[in-house]
Amino acid sequence: MAATGGSGRSTVAGLLADGLSASGRTAVLDLAPRLSSPWPAQAAEQHAGGLAALPPDQPLSRANVHRACTVNAASNGAGWHLLTDGREWHTLPLPLPQDPAAWYQLAAIGGWQTVVADTVHPLAHDMLAARCLGELGQTRGWYALPYALPVLCATSTANGIQALQQAVMALHAEGLPLQRTVVVLVATGDGRPPAAVRAAATMLTARTAAVVHLPHDPHVRAHGLRDLSRLRSRTRQAAAQLTRAVLDAAHSTWGQPLPVAPQPAPIAPAVPAL
Repeated sequence: MAATGGSGRSTVAGLLADGLSASGRTAVLDLAPRLSSPWPAQAAEQHAGGLAALPPDQPLSRANVHRACTVNAASNGAGWHLLTDGREWHTLPLPLPQDPAAWYQLAAIGGWQTVVADTVHPLAHDMLAARCLGELGQTRGWYALPYALPVLCATSTANGIQALQQAVMALHAEGLPLQRTVVVLVATGDGRPPAAVRAAATMLTARTAAVVHLPHDPHVRAHGLRDLSRLRSRTRQAAAQLTRAVLDAAHSTWGQPLPVAPQPAPIAPAVPAL
């Protein structure tokens, strides 16, 4: 999650999925509308059905869900799934569910051991709007899912840190568990992070599960995550640190080995009125 757009969420999601795939079957769920997401271009190469192949009013099987996914090669040789809307740009926009529980149910059908949700809602705005309307809100909904480990992304800039600090204050005010929240600061250029970023990282280290610095990588900027073998060594090191931070936070919160996640009850398809 992130407070603003352009915070490196998709890059972090891909690197995290790559790292977690070494521990079990892993998938990335793309929650963004098709024309604002970087994932569909990658899915188009494999001609998978994607989210459009999963009708919401019909029962789904694990085989259905897996056929809709693309398979991405991992740096460890394991591979991971991607589920996105990979249709042509001019097709009718696909209505995606807002409720995190719907995505949790889809993850349960898919049978993955780890799922990385690439969200798009603005974190702090969502919490403030939910408070004013007396609603649950998407952010609290994600936190409330079984064994959810939130990862907050922000650019290593003054504006990025300001947005992140506001989001953290909102999380604290709402009583959400920062102790199992991992922060990733995404660099936008080479060189040492600004003083404001370093100071914020020191403060956040004491309040969150971990703070990870993801360095700038020209290959990611130019080509995305299509070829992980061409990433800089320090990018791979940061990705490994991120994976360890997420797993350590999960184990410190729920134990090791992790308990089996509860299975949601099946939802009967809607019956049209006569």
